[in-house]
Amino acid sequence: MLLTSILADFGEMELLGYVSCFSFVHFAVKYEAQLEDGTVVSKSEGNLHVLPLQPSYFCPALSKVVKTMKKGEKVLLTVWLWGDGSASLITLKLVSWKTATEVTNDRKVIKKIIKDGEGYERPNEGTMAKVELIGKLQDGTVFLKKGHDDVELFEFKMDDEQVTDGLDRAVMTMKKGEVAELTSAPEYGFGSSESKQELAVVPPNSTLYYEVELESFVKERKSWDMNTPEIIEAAGKKKEEGSVAFRAGKYAKASKRYEQVSCNLNNAACKLKLKDYKQAEKLCTKALYRRAQAYIRQADLDLAEIDIKKALEIDPNNRKQQRRLQSSSIDSEV
Repeated sequence: MLLTSILADFGEMELLGYVSCFSFVHFAVKYEAQLEDGTVVSKSEGNLHVLPLQPSYFCPALSKVVKTMKKGEKVLLTVWLWGDGSASLITLKLVSWKTATEVTNDRKVIKKIIKDGEGYERPNEGTMAKVELIGKLQDGTVFLKKGHDDVELFEFKMDDEQVTDGLDRAVMTMKKGEVAELTSAPEYGFGSSESKQELAVVPPNSTLYYEVELESFVKERKSWDMNTPEIIEAAGKKKEEGSVAFRAGKYAKASKRYEQVSCNLNNAACKLKLKDYKQAEKLCTKALYRRAQAYIRQADLDLAEIDIKKALEIDPNNRKQQRRLQSSSIDSEV
């Protein structure tokens, strides 16, 4: 149970309207919690504290009340503690707030925009990006710093495992010139392994915090922007990248590369390693269709019909192959 009273603090009051209940809002607050006898039990360090809206926070009352406050507002909370019936008095002031967006559907990579970017273009897979970057641990330890203090900007290729998965995914949501703060759960960082980085060792199961500015990026050329020799060369590179990744045991990366150039059997081998048996099965049906096409070109319609029937057992809703089966059956009867 809690009671709230508004304290006069008009010197710093700036009413910008009520904060909406976004799924992810980070509030910068000043607070001090006391027992009834005046003993201070907790307060914001450095006169400022960032409060995410999470039920597991040390005092759920703060998360509930701050959503009802305006910027600059200061309140006194009376919170009755469970058990002995005593109360805690908390002075709380909302200094500022920022909305955050979900980069991943499981809410384990979160982005807060500090400065909006320009235009509407964003990086995609294969893009070369240049950034200013600082990586920190939860205690503030800096483990990575790139592109600051007149040092050359950090350049990396998107979706190429040159940075953590969380950072990679987040940068793909940014615009040129955008500045953002990122929070990445261990699953999208270094996982359960210790990782020695440029400035510090990242312990296992560490949540990572990044400050990123996307200075510029160059997207990978699309096939429609290339001539035929360039398309063949680009496809060869993708296939080779897939083969290198497969030999290194990086099956998810290899699968992406093979998919980009329609290497279905190679991709099926990746899916088997990833235990995605249903997708491996579907990819192999495409090989049956291709062989059936070759048989049809050679007028070997009986063999073509066998392959198409096998493929339709796996993918019975494929209308295109149903028509081919009907065509080959008619031709073989003539």
